[in-house]
Amino acid sequence: SALAGYGGIFQRNTRASGVIPQISVMLGPCAGGAAYSPALTDFVFMVRETSQMFITGPDVVKAVTGEEITQNGLGGADVHAETSGVAHFAYDDEETCIAEVRYLLSMLPQNNRENPPAAVPDDSPDRATPALLDLVPADAVRSYDVRAVIEELVDDEEHMEVHSGWAANLVCTLARLDGRVVGIVANQPSVMAGVLDIDASEKGARFVQMCDAFSIPIVTLVDVPGFLPGVGQEHHGVIRRGAKLLYAYCNATVPRISVILRKAYGGAYIVMDSQSIGADLTYAWPTNEIAVMGAEGAANVIFRKQIAEAPDPEAERLQKIKEYRTELMHPYYAVERGLVDDVIDPSDTRRVLVRGLEMLRAKHAELPSRKHGNPPQ
Repeated sequence: SALAGYGGIFQRNTRASGVIPQISVMLGPCAGGAAYSPALTDFVFMVRETSQMFITGPDVVKAVTGEEITQNGLGGADVHAETSGVAHFAYDDEETCIAEVRYLLSMLPQNNRENPPAAVPDDSPDRATPALLDLVPADAVRSYDVRAVIEELVDDEEHMEVHSGWAANLVCTLARLDGRVVGIVANQPSVMAGVLDIDASEKGARFVQMCDAFSIPIVTLVDVPGFLPGVGQEHHGVIRRGAKLLYAYCNATVPRISVILRKAYGGAYIVMDSQSIGADLTYAWPTNEIAVMGAEGAANVIFRKQIAEAPDPEAERLQKIKEYRTELMHPYYAVERGLVDDVIDPSDTRRVLVRGLEMLRAKHAELPSRKHGNPPQ
């Protein structure tokens, strides 16, 4: 009877998915089958040293595998916020946790037929953002923290980052632009150069799906060198799991705006809400690079024969790299082909986003009639 009771809870969680926001607040242990209920909800909050989640506890783990571990080491707040990705938020005490739950609720609608609650902003929608010129280095190999860019763009520098400790190479956060809630997805150059990998793809896909379910427009800030290469990534299904992010974007019907901050290479450029997969508006900064790969790699492949036959191969290689970057990688090349709507001054980014979202407020998109899709798992 107890097991059947859990089954009923899981079914109701699933039926409510995408209809009403579901938030789980873990203030104590949650073990066994019960742990699947919070896993089915939209957001999971945990408190350090107080809450734990696991399917089988430390005693069973020791009996079966011989491994010895504490409850917190097995399924504590930091484990699930940083390693497993089960928890979206982790806090030191219950009071802070509950306060953050209230803040999250202030940005979510009551159900999928309502829009997120708007607020009267103190921040001007026409505020210029000249600080972005210094925050984002023109040199594509230099690192920076994209959260500083987000804070410069959003109302009053306030945002609520989801899964901040897990897959940190992709930032997913809720904020407001001119008082209206938006979901922001951004590559994080300060972590793994901002590449997409398995965990980042799954994190982004879940966030995009949540935003789409509850009518939250999506702003994507792109600075991505590609997908993370490696045997481990390929063997653990980076194709299948990367496709989750692609599917989520392609399936989203909310207003979608993407801004290429610096570089956008290869398949990762396509996946990060490019115009070709349905972004409503796409913008680029003047110094960015859009290409199948970086200039060095492209020149080595495309001009391999000319480089090998040149009297000075290294000088020829550097010349071809320069030519490739100058002629093909600038944003105007993409604009000429209709792949980017406009090249904008970084100082105008906030006002461009605000005006774009206002223009898209009445957007209505219908998906094909079907029982449901079959997204990659």
